Amino acid sequence: MSSLLSIGKSGLLAAQVGLSTTGNNITNANTPGYNRQVAIQGDTGTQYQGFGYVGSGTEIQAVRRYYDNFLATSLRNAEANQASLDAYNGQISQIDNLLADPTAGLSPALQDFFSGVQDATASPASAAARQSLLSNAQSLASRFQAMSARLTEISSGVNTTIVSNVNEINSYATQIASINNTIAGLTTDQAAPNDLLDKRDQMLTELNKLVKVTVTPGDNNMLNVQFGTGQPLVVGNKPFQLATSTSPTDVSRVTIGYQSTNGTAFSELPDSVFTGGQLGGLMEFRDGAMDKAQNALGQVAASLATAFNAQHVLGQDQNGDLGTNFFNPIQAYVGTNSHNSPASTASVTATVTDASALTASDYSVDFDGTNFNVTRKSDGKVTQINPFPQTTPQVIDGVAYSISGTPATKDNFLVRPTYNAASSLSVAITDTTKIALAAPISTAAPTANAGNGKITAGTVDANYLTPGNQITSTSTLTFDKASGTLSGFPAGQDVTVTVNGAPTVYPAGTPVPYTDGANISFGGVNFAISGTPADQDTFTIGPNTSGVGDSRNGALLAGLQTKNVMNNGTATFQTSYAQMVNFVGTKAREAQISSTAADASVKQATDAQQSVSGVNLDEEAANLLRYQQAYQASGKVMQVASQLFDTLLSIGS
Repeated sequence: MSSLLSIGKSGLLAAQVGLSTTGNNITNANTPGYNRQVAIQGDTGTQYQGFGYVGSGTEIQAVRRYYDNFLATSLRNAEANQASLDAYNGQISQIDNLLADPTAGLSPALQDFFSGVQDATASPASAAARQSLLSNAQSLASRFQAMSARLTEISSGVNTTIVSNVNEINSYATQIASINNTIAGLTTDQAAPNDLLDKRDQMLTELNKLVKVTVTPGDNNMLNVQFGTGQPLVVGNKPFQLATSTSPTDVSRVTIGYQSTNGTAFSELPDSVFTGGQLGGLMEFRDGAMDKAQNALGQVAASLATAFNAQHVLGQDQNGDLGTNFFNPIQAYVGTNSHNSPASTASVTATVTDASALTASDYSVDFDGTNFNVTRKSDGKVTQINPFPQTTPQVIDGVAYSISGTPATKDNFLVRPTYNAASSLSVAITDTTKIALAAPISTAAPTANAGNGKITAGTVDANYLTPGNQITSTSTLTFDKASGTLSGFPAGQDVTVTVNGAPTVYPAGTPVPYTDGANISFGGVNFAISGTPADQDTFTIGPNTSGVGDSRNGALLAGLQTKNVMNNGTATFQTSYAQMVNFVGTKAREAQISSTAADASVKQATDAQQSVSGVNLDEEAANLLRYQQAYQASGKVMQVASQLFDTLLSIGS
């Protein structure tokens, strides 16, 4: 009887554990990270009774949680990708909205500015037209500054989020290391603390949404957590703490690295190791679309200022003086690595000088102990500063580098030629009479000439600014029919004659052969004579002494709007800006599409994982009835055993 009673009791206890496990599943059906559990039941062995073996009951061998590591890892990877794309999409959409705004964007301000140049060119003597040009220029500069400020604001928000994410990552790393230690202490050969395992997995899920991690098994049921290319975050019960710091070469940028235990040393990690999760999306956005948008906007600003200044200084203002810079020169941002040798006194300055050669790339300037090397970060091209020490600034990609002081090995500088250009663009001229719309030279063919030779109005180029080349008196060119040459050019000036694109240089004082329509230049002055001049016909070239109504330089300034000034003469200001808007718009659209696809991947991965680990309430309801019936049946067994025992006692009495 005692055997039958024991058997019933074991079944009762087993059913009770099954009911508890099923009830726990039902109540935790909506608990994040919960994996369904099942009571694993087995017999307690049999006993030989002479005629055969008789069972002795049942027992609960384990309460197992249904967990598939492959499915869980797949879900974590999908969620990391989703979090990365959501973070990227949320940031790039802000830039897309900023640049594509038809009223607040750059295109209307550029159009208004060049419309002002055209109006002033049409009425060069009008003070009102000149003032309107200055107002439009100041509005354009303000638009550049406002857009740059908004991009800087977005960048600052990214920095704040990066710092917040790093703090959260550290918190999860500490918690995972702690729970690792607890799980190791509670794990036996027969059982593991399922609730703590679920809690740890949920922590890993949340951590993985911040930065994609790799999880590997450790000793005694602990887990090791790495990110990137194997950088440790948790090893057993030891967490590794990340920290943020300001970049030594760019105060506007937050960097991430390991912090030493005592907090005195910071070891910076490359951005490329942070992939997946919110942090990976932010890094990809910052190092890609954010930097490109800021640099590309600055490239337009710097190119506009440089090209407009280059033409403006070749003109003549209403006071008869050569033009000055219309916009203030663009100085490149230069960041110095604070870890340079204290003995180093090296200093780098960089000024944008050539709008056509200017790129939107950043540059690294490094001293190897012998030479300074300038590395273009967009493609790794290296240009050596030669000679060093310098005698004159060296121009690389439209930027003049000036290096002074005594360098030390491993000195490092970050040069961002266009990064701050939009924010620093400003108008240098405040006096309308200083706007140089006229040309500084004047040409003429006297009416007394017997032939029909004509001379163009003439232009000047950058060589005209060289000291000694400016025309201060009138030169008279005389045509000699017998020799077919022109003479009378300024003394000491070589003359270049270009016919069908082929230049020929004639030394100073040498008669110059006349070719109908050929371009003639000397000392930065360019003109052409065409037609058939008669013997001793003359042509004059002199300073422009009555240029109030002249707008030849104004026409050249207005022509910059449609001239391929940027990207080595392949793009206008408008098309370059449009390319930037198109790039950001394309990236934003790609992010939206990828985000939608990522949502679908997460759903599929979740469904697959939940099919194994999720709680099915219908199934649990059925189990509840099954265990209830088993409990009742076991109770009936015990009742029968009790009745049989009572019968035996009554027989004995």
